[in-house]
Amino acid sequence: MNNLDLSKIKKVHFIGIGGIGVSAIARMMLLEGKEISGSDRSSSGVTDELAKLGAKIYFKQEAENISKEVELVIYTIAITEDNPEFAQARDLGLLMITYPQALGIISAEKYTIAVAGTHGKTTTTAMLAKIFIDADLDPTVVVGSMLLDQHSNFIAGQGKPARTTNGVWAGGYFITEACEYKRSFLNLNPQAVIITNIDNDHLDYYKDLADIQSAFISLVEKIPTDGILVCDKNDLVLAPILAVAKCLVLDYPSSLGGQASKLELKQPGEHIQKDALSALTMARALGVSDENSLKSLANFAGTWRRFEYKGQAKNGALIYDDYAHHPNEITATLAGARQLLALGKKLVVVFQPHLFSRTKLLLTEFSNSFTEADLVIIPDIYPSREIDDGTIKSEDLVSLILKTGKDAIYAESFAVVKEILQAKTNSGDIIITMGAGDIYKVGEEFIG
Repeated sequence: MNNLDLSKIKKVHFIGIGGIGVSAIARMMLLEGKEISGSDRSSSGVTDELAKLGAKIYFKQEAENISKEVELVIYTIAITEDNPEFAQARDLGLLMITYPQALGIISAEKYTIAVAGTHGKTTTTAMLAKIFIDADLDPTVVVGSMLLDQHSNFIAGQGKPARTTNGVWAGGYFITEACEYKRSFLNLNPQAVIITNIDNDHLDYYKDLADIQSAFISLVEKIPTDGILVCDKNDLVLAPILAVAKCLVLDYPSSLGGQASKLELKQPGEHIQKDALSALTMARALGVSDENSLKSLANFAGTWRRFEYKGQAKNGALIYDDYAHHPNEITATLAGARQLLALGKKLVVVFQPHLFSRTKLLLTEFSNSFTEADLVIIPDIYPSREIDDGTIKSEDLVSLILKTGKDAIYAESFAVVKEILQAKTNSGDIIITMGAGDIYKVGEEFIG
């Protein structure tokens, strides 16, 4: 599939075009002058921007959205085979590839830097991209969020073509977020890899942590002997992955030694510091000076939905939004938020659980992740690709949070969430909307 010549294809349809990753490929192809159409369940800022660039967007997935004139269909791996557009494309005999396969094709002839890990990969990818852009290395970038400086999840690089003496790669730098879900990142052809961390997640697909580790083992086995792996060498979870590495392995926690105070960032939190160190370590290995990297990191504005400051409510509360949807991500984000909280003010979290399977499997872990919060508001679970089987609901999580001694409230609608926020928050309090669904809309509507 990596031999597919995308330059010869002019008409492409995307199933799930509003997805943050899929939309990056759609944006790339629009900029190349291709005729783009696509579908998604609902409109969003992402689909609005694609429409402005010329894409034809459908918000009802139907067979008639795809004609035999379409040369290529790219679809999200969350799509099932009974999807009417998927079935139509298959019945018409159209060329079909997944979003990860499309990334692999782009990766095949570039020096690919893949940023992988359960947590922090979006921020790390964005940080590394900024370092390379500021160093005039002109990378191509695909990131799982919107870069705030560029207002885009895709950057078209014009890096000078180059090739190693053994002909392994050609083209400029390609910096991409590498997702482990369904082993998607194995479609990439990386010369360099950052692993931020490995944790229990996507347990609707993986059996256990060992199964997740096996996917990362396969990824690291793809790194050539003259490639680079950046990670935390002392992380015991990474031990089986490091055992198969045949490339240069660099330890990001020790990259600044005892001079960690040099790392000045706009975003709070130890987890953000670690992301920055891993980006700095990779940049250093590829020839960027620490001086330039540190300057770029100090000016890094963040990304969409990663502890993003949204504005101030009418009552003076400060509103942030974060994509955290795993217990460890919640814990890390709230620890950072607590650093910004003024004395006597409250930290209020509106957390929307994402996926019934994840909520059920990690229910206890979720209930213990809000130790830094003063109040937790839980709306209904965001189903995404799943169907409610009736075995788990938000009230179950609220009940367990209350048992930990934290104040928690179930809200049956976003309207009720806003009513609670109005009654429970005051000037100077911090409100964080949190989750991988559409909970960010609540914060945006609450801004004064």
